[in-house]
Amino acid sequence: MPTATRRRSDRFNDRRQQILDAAAPLFNQKGLGGTTLAEVASAVGLITTSVTYYYRRKDDLAAACLMRTIAAYQALIAEAAAEPTPEARLSAFIDAYFALLADIAAGRGPALMNFFDIRSLTGAAIEPAFSAFADMFRSLRALMRPEPLIPAFAQPDENARVHLTLSLILWARTWAARYDPMDYPRLGRRLSDILINGLVSEPASGREWSPPVLDLPPAPPSEIGLSRTDFLRAATETINDFGYHGASVDAIAARLGVTKGAFYHHVSAKDDLVVSCFERSFGAVRETQAAAMQAGLPAWDRLTGVTDALVRRQLGGEPLVRHMAVAAAHAEVRGELRDAMERQTEHYAGLIADAVAEGAVRPVDPAVAAQMVAETINAAPDLPRWTRGRLTPDEASRAYVRPLLIGGVLRP
Repeated sequence: MPTATRRRSDRFNDRRQQILDAAAPLFNQKGLGGTTLAEVASAVGLITTSVTYYYRRKDDLAAACLMRTIAAYQALIAEAAAEPTPEARLSAFIDAYFALLADIAAGRGPALMNFFDIRSLTGAAIEPAFSAFADMFRSLRALMRPEPLIPAFAQPDENARVHLTLSLILWARTWAARYDPMDYPRLGRRLSDILINGLVSEPASGREWSPPVLDLPPAPPSEIGLSRTDFLRAATETINDFGYHGASVDAIAARLGVTKGAFYHHVSAKDDLVVSCFERSFGAVRETQAAAMQAGLPAWDRLTGVTDALVRRQLGGEPLVRHMAVAAAHAEVRGELRDAMERQTEHYAGLIADAVAEGAVRPVDPAVAAQMVAETINAAPDLPRWTRGRLTPDEASRAYVRPLLIGGVLRP
């Protein structure tokens, strides 16, 4: 290649990387629908038409950010695959992942994009991004097997465990941000330990899985026609599928088979919708946590009962709004919503600390374990996608909730 051509190519690639560096944190902060190409251009010192020279559509730019993120994670998985056992491979991947997060937090590497808005992509960008994410899922699945081509579990059970593992690892990007980068290696080791060994203090092999059934208040009686609860349920499902900005009034109304007018009869403004969805979700979590407390159960039974009940709720058509949607709430209430979410996570930390004191749970970091419990519940709605809906609620409980709390994701 002639020198001049090579220089033009290098400049072109450098500029593309600069645009990706600027776009990823904006997409993470504001979502795909809330970010404009003009904002990305401004962050790089360009005009909008200059950005479109490199990426014609915003979805093309978002897809490129996602593909770069997936490639980074795939490189870590490939490196960890050289380790001799599933435990060593998973630990090596998580160690490298937290080292990467530490570099990003310390400004030594570019931001990577989260996956919350991946279903909001449109056009030609959809298929490559989904295919690359599925490939990453399969790579992690191979990493967790005794041999890459030999499953240790039936496929639905195996995929449930891989989905749990990947969700907990990816969610760590969010809660780790409150720590100093020098603490990241310790956080990674603690997350690895819980994923591999579970929480329970006794040997997990053959241990019965029988979380208590909580005495929850009955569902409100059915109403004639659509109720506000129906609208909030549909809105929550749409936000979880497409992100807040992708959850248009048209999309929510279409899910319910109603007109926009009917939508606004129940919700005065879309901007208030995410707040109402969070309030409904917080109420459901609080109600479940309170039921476990009122039953007078030991801390371990409260922890297993609450986690199991909320996962079953998610899988039973009563979804909770995903944590990442809080970024789309009004600026004046965003902090309040985050505080409420953190209070509920702190409740899990308290249960875990009490269960350690009772001897039911190994000495673990309650703060890290609580984030993992919260994300196990949060990620449950995606479980049927990876298991093709082949798990009954009881099977999902054993294949998805039990590994975190009792068995570890690599053990029967």
